[in-house]
Amino acid sequence: MAKGRKLWAGRFRQETDAMVEAFTSSLAFDRRLFRHDIRGSIAHAKMLGRCGIIDAKARRAIIKGLEGILNDMEEGRFVFRPEDEDIHMAVEKALIERIGSDGARLHTGRSRNDQVALDLRLYLREEIDEIIGLLRALRGTLVEVAGREAGTVMPGYTHLQRAQPVLFSHYLLAYHAMFERDEGRLADARKRVDVMPLGSGALAGSGLPLDRRYTARLLGFSAVADNSMDAVSDRDFVAEFIFASALVMAHLSRFCEDLILYSTAEFDFIEISDAFTTGSSMMPQKKNPDVAELIRGKTGRVYGNLAAILTVLKGLPMTYNRDLQEDKEALFDTVDTLKASLAVFGAMMSHVRVKGEKMAAAAAGGFSAATDIAEYLVSKGVPFREAHGIVGRIVAYCIDEGKSFPDLRLEDFRRFHDGFDEEVLSLLTPEASVARKRTQGSTAPSEVARRIEDLGRRDK
Repeated sequence: MAKGRKLWAGRFRQETDAMVEAFTSSLAFDRRLFRHDIRGSIAHAKMLGRCGIIDAKARRAIIKGLEGILNDMEEGRFVFRPEDEDIHMAVEKALIERIGSDGARLHTGRSRNDQVALDLRLYLREEIDEIIGLLRALRGTLVEVAGREAGTVMPGYTHLQRAQPVLFSHYLLAYHAMFERDEGRLADARKRVDVMPLGSGALAGSGLPLDRRYTARLLGFSAVADNSMDAVSDRDFVAEFIFASALVMAHLSRFCEDLILYSTAEFDFIEISDAFTTGSSMMPQKKNPDVAELIRGKTGRVYGNLAAILTVLKGLPMTYNRDLQEDKEALFDTVDTLKASLAVFGAMMSHVRVKGEKMAAAAAGGFSAATDIAEYLVSKGVPFREAHGIVGRIVAYCIDEGKSFPDLRLEDFRRFHDGFDEEVLSLLTPEASVARKRTQGSTAPSEVARRIEDLGRRDK
């Protein structure tokens, strides 16, 4: 076969137009699948030999040739040619050039349709494992910082207005809970990635006696695809992974938004390390939270990738269509963006300096003990809606008089309800507010300490 001739060109009388060749080639981005493509090909060759479809000599030659190609690719010696179209053709053509006709036996019983589905699943299975590792490391960092800041009180917000005091540790563990759910979603998605499609052929299976279960065992798959048409056209696992990744990025973006706000002079709750900030080319005084801002911005890339893959899939007829080539760039970009964001965010978070005094001072303002006072009245037998109205009138009085709760004496409270006694004066600090919380999962110091201990013990 001529060097530039396509492996599939038997029925074609004309060469592929150069413009079409450039337009349809995926080699520029799918070459990153070379390890997975060669691993799958070695397993396929072993299966063909086991089933007697190729002889032992051909099997050995194919495997040795593939191992040589893998080594050359890993060492950067392999020359990729644009006319090779994709990683599958690049490997197969190189194999034929190296070992001759035995190399032409490798593609027996398979199609690029089931081959690329296999490569993607092998690739994504590994990447999910790495991403889960990054999530666990981040969650460990949050537990560590939460333990270090066990007594730090901050304002909790709703509608970005001061609401009730909470422990900073409790705030951190809220994001820990989000990332734990993310890990669970990815682990669950991995189950649907872990299905072996090879042996489905182009769409209908093969007339050869292939042992698909043996191939699955060699490649460590827990299941074999049970419908050949679905196996070659399914990209649900790609869309599901990108969706799960989009949620991780959403949680990182929310966290970054908080850190950006909390690092401003207006809040001044935290300081992000110099190592994770940048300066201004014009304003010498500036210290910008660029890492956090970039993570927030890169979230849009992953959302775009999700929209892209869903759009690709929405109108495809059965089974394989070349549109599916568009799955890879969205998938690869999502993997790269998510891994980089998790790694840099975890490193940044471990170096954040918490300004506990500033947080506590802010937590003391904004009438944040109002709900505690209302619940105190409830404990005295006052219906909650009535108690709510009483405390609301006290707040209005304080605003008119330019006072805060700690400025009030017992007689001031009793002007609004005669059920108040000395105990109300002990409810007015942020520390008292968090200490009064009793429910499981609340911001009470005992509950937060228990949670930190449980997580530290569980995740060891």
